[in-house]
Amino acid sequence: MRILFVEDDTQLRSTLARGLREAQHDVEEVASGTDALTTEASAPFDLVILDVLLPGLDGITVCRRMRERGSRVPILMLTALDAVEQRITGLDAGADDYLTKPFDFGELLARIRALSRRRSQGSGDGHGDGSADQIVVSDLVIDTARHRARRGGRDIALTATEFAFLVYLARNAGRVVSRADLMAHVWEDTRNTYSNIIDAYASRLRRKIDDGEAVALFITVRGIGYMLEAPAGVASPAVRD
Repeated sequence: MRILFVEDDTQLRSTLARGLREAQHDVEEVASGTDALTTEASAPFDLVILDVLLPGLDGITVCRRMRERGSRVPILMLTALDAVEQRITGLDAGADDYLTKPFDFGELLARIRALSRRRSQGSGDGHGDGSADQIVVSDLVIDTARHRARRGGRDIALTATEFAFLVYLARNAGRVVSRADLMAHVWEDTRNTYSNIIDAYASRLRRKIDDGEAVALFITVRGIGYMLEAPAGVASPAVRD
């Protein structure tokens, strides 16, 4: 995996980059937010590991600017501040996951593997209609092979984690998915609930899917979880490439 590692602490950056290379990753190192934006735009990367507290442009701003210019590369943010509010701010800016310093290097590798699997989300069975590579819920079409989602004629820009979240809901369309199920299948974490973070992702997905639409597909079942549901009498469109 080709990784852009953005960290201004020279010793930490060197140590982690060495470990990542030993784990067979190709790592490009930069120390500032400005360099991160320039480097990420100049070559394709499979993942960006991005520290929040950077000189000049902070990590939140860098993440937001990457998303604004259309980058969909998975972003794993590192922070020394264990505050839910900051994690939600980063997720709202477009981050896919968070690690709070100090962390175990094995956990970093596990998060990288999980993000890689989200990127390569394969086909699967579900209650939505469609082929192995396409899931259709009402007028929402999800192409798992191309990592694309469309509603009506509108493209929906999604990060890797948003896409994995949406695919899991779509494969279980018509059924309420609990937070525990989402953590296990999207974040691959069975120990933590991170309910506020899940809510932040759900809020973003709801806006992207339903804002401006006459019919809401993204449903919150308070105290239980979330679901995608096609209203009765609303037919699914023909699926075209």
